[in-house]
Amino acid sequence: MDPSGRHAVLIGRLDRHGHLLWSLPKGHIEAGETTEQTAVREVKEETGISAHVLRKLGTIDYWFVAERRRVHKTVHHFLLEADGGELSDEDAEVTEVAWVPLTELDSRLAYADERKLVRRALKLLDADQADQEAD
Repeated sequence: MDPSGRHAVLIGRLDRHGHLLWSLPKGHIEAGETTEQTAVREVKEETGISAHVLRKLGTIDYWFVAERRRVHKTVHHFLLEADGGELSDEDAEVTEVAWVPLTELDSRLAYADERKLVRRALKLLDADQADQEAD
């Protein structure tokens, strides 16, 4: 249970072995788009949720193999706040979507780099809350 009531929207995709892997929404930057605009668009496309950027969280670089060649990918992650929309897994690349309490993300996310970013986000949110309570 997340006592703060704070949640994140995650996407689930099946790996090549049929296992459901949960991750943060992400995607390719389109021509003329900023990384922030990409984050907002991809969250909307992959989850159905409209959101706005609060701050940059960090960048993850990784390699994977596709069609027998190594591919390098750089993903820019942001802390977003939901504005509306309805949870939807209509995107063909997404198997499931879910709202997950922030306190459960560490055990749910499939990738260590994303878990590290979520821990950073939690610290930033806690610091912001402490600052608001001090005012």
